[in-house]
Amino acid sequence: MQIVAANVDLAIIASALPGDVNLRRTERYLTLAWESGAIPVVVLTKADLVDDPTVHVVAVQAIAPGVDVFAASTVTGLGLSELAALLAPGTTAVLLGSSGVGKSTVVNALLGTDKQRTSAVRSDGAGRHTTTHRELIELPAGASLIDTPGMRELQLWTADDGLETAFDDISVLARDCRFGDCLHDTEPDCAVRSAIERGALDEARLASWRNLKRELAYLERRHDAAATAAARGQIKSLTRAARQRMKEKYE
Repeated sequence: MQIVAANVDLAIIASALPGDVNLRRTERYLTLAWESGAIPVVVLTKADLVDDPTVHVVAVQAIAPGVDVFAASTVTGLGLSELAALLAPGTTAVLLGSSGVGKSTVVNALLGTDKQRTSAVRSDGAGRHTTTHRELIELPAGASLIDTPGMRELQLWTADDGLETAFDDISVLARDCRFGDCLHDTEPDCAVRSAIERGALDEARLASWRNLKRELAYLERRHDAAATAAARGQIKSLTRAARQRMKEKYE
C-alpha cells in the first residue's frame, strides 16, 4: 500500500482527450476517492484536441453519479474557471491521473506561471512523464493543490463504502431487488437486470461493479489470512518465551 495524499478535500481525477479517457479506470479512481472521504471531480484535459468534448463529458457523467465532470484546455482556457471555482480558500486538493495527461500544465495555468516542469505534447495528445515527486503548491486564491506523479497502476486496498458510493446508480436500483443479497445475475425480480434490459443501465457498468467487488473480496480474504498468520506468529513467540522462562527457573 502507498499513501498518495492525506487530509484532502477534493480529488481531481485528470484524463486527457482524446485517447486517455477510460471509463473503467475512472470508476476505480472514483471508488478510491469516495472511500478516502474526499469529493471527486473529473477533469478531461486537452479538450482543444477534439472536435466535441461534450460527447466525452456525457460518457463520463454516465458512470460518475453526483460528480462534477467537465472538459478543460490550457490552450483555450476552457474549464479552467470552473476548476478554479472549486478551489476555494482553505481547500486542499490532489491531482490524480496517468502520466502525460497534463496535470502539471493545469497547475501552471491555475498559478499563472510555469512553476511545474512540463513536456511537449505529441500530435495524438499524449504527453510524457515529467513529475517525479509529490509537491504541495499554494494557489493565489488560497487553496492548496498537490501535484502527483503519473500512476501506472491503481489497485484497491479497502473500499467497501467507496464502491457503494461510486456505483450509487446500482445501489439505488438494488433496493428494489426481491432479495437483499441479490447478485444481479440470475435471481428472479432483479431490478438491476431489469434496468439493463430496458436500456436504463449499461451492462458494462454492472460488469465493472462485479470485478471491483471480487477484487475487494479477495483483498479481504488476503488481509484476514495475513492477520491470522501474524497472530499465530505472536502466539508462538509468547510460547517460546514462556518455555524459556520455565527452563531457566528450574535449571
